[in-house]
Amino acid sequence: MKKLGLHWQVIIGLIVGAVYAWFAVTNDWTKFTMDYINPFGNIFISLLKMIAVPLVLFSIISGVISLKDITKLGRMGIKTLGLYLITTLFAVTLGLVFVNLVKPGEHQDNSIRIENRIAYELWLADNPQVQRVDDIRFLEDPKYSKQIAEVSARMKGEKFNDWVTDKMDKKAGQSNKGPLSALEDVFTSNIFQSLTDGKMLQIIFFGIFFGIMLSMIPEDKAKPLIGLVEGFNEVFVKMVMVIMKAMPFFVFALMAGQIVKAAGSDPSKFAELMKFYLWYGLVVVAGLLTMAFVVYPIIVRALAGMGFKKFLGGIRDAQITAFSTSSSVATLPVTMDCLEKNIGASKSTASFVLPIGATVNMDGTSLYQAVAVVAMAQFHMIDLSIAQQAIIVGTATLASIGAAAIPSAGLVLMMVVLESVGLNPAWIAIIFPIDRILDMCRTVVNVTGDAAVTTIIAKSENELSDE
Repeated sequence: MKKLGLHWQVIIGLIVGAVYAWFAVTNDWTKFTMDYINPFGNIFISLLKMIAVPLVLFSIISGVISLKDITKLGRMGIKTLGLYLITTLFAVTLGLVFVNLVKPGEHQDNSIRIENRIAYELWLADNPQVQRVDDIRFLEDPKYSKQIAEVSARMKGEKFNDWVTDKMDKKAGQSNKGPLSALEDVFTSNIFQSLTDGKMLQIIFFGIFFGIMLSMIPEDKAKPLIGLVEGFNEVFVKMVMVIMKAMPFFVFALMAGQIVKAAGSDPSKFAELMKFYLWYGLVVVAGLLTMAFVVYPIIVRALAGMGFKKFLGGIRDAQITAFSTSSSVATLPVTMDCLEKNIGASKSTASFVLPIGATVNMDGTSLYQAVAVVAMAQFHMIDLSIAQQAIIVGTATLASIGAAAIPSAGLVLMMVVLESVGLNPAWIAIIFPIDRILDMCRTVVNVTGDAAVTTIIAKSENELSDE
């Protein structure tokens, strides 16, 4: 009997988790769920956080190294990187447009959003180093005292009660920062401290800088370091792959735990959380479908003169493979075959552009990150400003460079984007239960983007067959 695919196992885990959560909410199994099921979801998030920093660092360095000699990149290399950067920026911007128009995090009842906001402020109180994104202070408003007590009791660890009291009595100071403070924060005087503190922007910059310098030194001196970096990268990628094998169970635990944690014994809150998943998922899928089946074909038609039918028909097998494997790397051989046989790109062009794309081009991941961050902020009654959303554009674009082309790697990097705008990285637990389904969709976008850029480059280099 053929083994059930991982994506189907995850979908089953998702459904079973939701069904269990319904029974837990209606039968008041809250304590049992939080004591014996939710911890497994927390363990999974901890494992992802453990791997996040080294995975980002070594994936970025490895990706830059794959470009070989940065100083001698030819015409094709510059065009390739330029197009990948432009499409990624466009994907993030498109995601922000969709999420700001539809506002998936604002279609729920105000009561659950208020509790989410209080939980966010409790987290802020425990992390004074995080800069506030707004001046709303529910913890200091007496009318929310009852909700504050309820949320505090429900949150993991009663030890936070002391600092909640301290926070409510403490006058928050507003630090004065200059207009270029965000730029200053990208640079660090101590990379080891940045690694310890999980300062992702600084880690991303260091990884890019290190990779470029490694590509510029003599090959005999660089070779041992390159082997070490690629070895570390393989180890951390393998760690993610091994952990992901248990994903169906973790999906069940996270779905059940997060819903019960948010809803308690109130069936109405269960309905509101499911409503969030529905709206959030629809916005992500709408953005991804627009990118894959509208934006890319238009770009290919405009810059390569190829019709919608030929382009989409030519890469259909690659898209199906991407959907089933959720891995750009696993799909790479199929993508190369489609580009060479169906689209007419030369082998040299496809062999150069596609592997780079599988490493640095994560348009679907970037779009999903932008939608997820803003949707979760909305769900917690946080209204991100244009400037803060601009930071999301930049961070999601940079983080996508380090997104290892493996299933659910974007979930790990979601923490990078959340931290860049002062939000709780643990929120990935909220959206994880439906992440696998969305991961399948966004991998299709990643692969379609790789194919689109390859087609355009091949045309510009006169290496695209008209047959």
